[in-house]
Amino acid sequence: MTKPSIPLGLVFSRTGPYAMMAGEMQKSALMAVDEVNQDDAFDFTFAPHLRDPGGVVAAYHTACDDLIRTEQIDHIVGCYTSASRKQVIPIVERTERLLWHPARYEGFESSDNVIYVGAAPNHTVVPLVRHMLDHISSDVFCVGSNYVWTWETNRVLREIVTSAGGHILAERLLELGETAVDHIVKEIVDRKPPVVFNTLVGESSYAFMRLLHAATVHSGLTIPVLSCSLCEPELKLIGQAASVGCITSSAYFESIERPENRAFVSRWKARYGDDSHPSVDGQSTYVCVMLLARAIRRAGSVDVNAVRRAAANHRYDSPQGPVWVDPDNNHCFLTPRLARSVHGGQFKIFWEADAPERPDPYLSNLDLATIAARAEKSNDTKRSIYLRVVK
Repeated sequence: MTKPSIPLGLVFSRTGPYAMMAGEMQKSALMAVDEVNQDDAFDFTFAPHLRDPGGVVAAYHTACDDLIRTEQIDHIVGCYTSASRKQVIPIVERTERLLWHPARYEGFESSDNVIYVGAAPNHTVVPLVRHMLDHISSDVFCVGSNYVWTWETNRVLREIVTSAGGHILAERLLELGETAVDHIVKEIVDRKPPVVFNTLVGESSYAFMRLLHAATVHSGLTIPVLSCSLCEPELKLIGQAASVGCITSSAYFESIERPENRAFVSRWKARYGDDSHPSVDGQSTYVCVMLLARAIRRAGSVDVNAVRRAAANHRYDSPQGPVWVDPDNNHCFLTPRLARSVHGGQFKIFWEADAPERPDPYLSNLDLATIAARAEKSNDTKRSIYLRVVK
């Protein structure tokens, strides 16, 4: 018997300044759609409707408007940048549709018409800055793409760092897609900051990482680089020499040792080739489709209100670990992790939370006093190393 078909909107920019990352997300979405369609546990199939806004922010609204009004689609999976998500929110709210957003983002947002499957700031930037304060430095040089992801992430970074007595040494921004990074790299080499925090996106980030590596090697410098977004397919694009050693915060790495992840990576490579690698946002896109399919099955309907209720608190053992939607803010419980990029285009995980953490998109539970006390204790330890005992 033929199963009924449910139209599903997939909105990813397969052209433009971050085409590689969005293309990986679409590949993950299509893989999940095929798995749902072939699974007898679901009494329906998804019929994907693809749209490519080309990285043009205004085109996201046009694409979603067409999906909703022409194709009569209730559920859309997509958007990589926060600028694109914010472009789409008004139309899904006005038409009572649901956007399933896969990418980690800067937080400080909550819409009844968005399910935020990507990491919130308490899953990414907070553990990364804690690590920086405890083990590297309280003074940091920031470089990023000039849009809301960098603005808000740097604002959180600044509040945490200054509460711990540290300083933002500089904040340098580039337009999305800009690859002229020479002046920023020269400034970094001249000023020799103890650490660089990188929120550049796509080609801008790849150009920066390559040139910074070449310049620091030439100058005999070692400057750690921190990121909340770098992933395995990007390490391959940057090149092995320049991509090794970056400390990254993420809910997903290909190297996670879980049976669900090993099976996911195996299916991914069987579909896309042994030299391909799933990314954090790609894996999250896969989770979006799986959460949606399970919610529709539980609801017995594609009705947005029914699906939203069915998705709440329903645990899914995904490749990254247990994931479920918090009905208080429509964000997901996720497990934060920190890793260092190593040879072979992979990350070696050196820390992860004991259990999935509740999403805190507004950082209302962030305790700056505790972070400052930890940083002070860490600084005392560092200083004691250099104390000479006089008898």
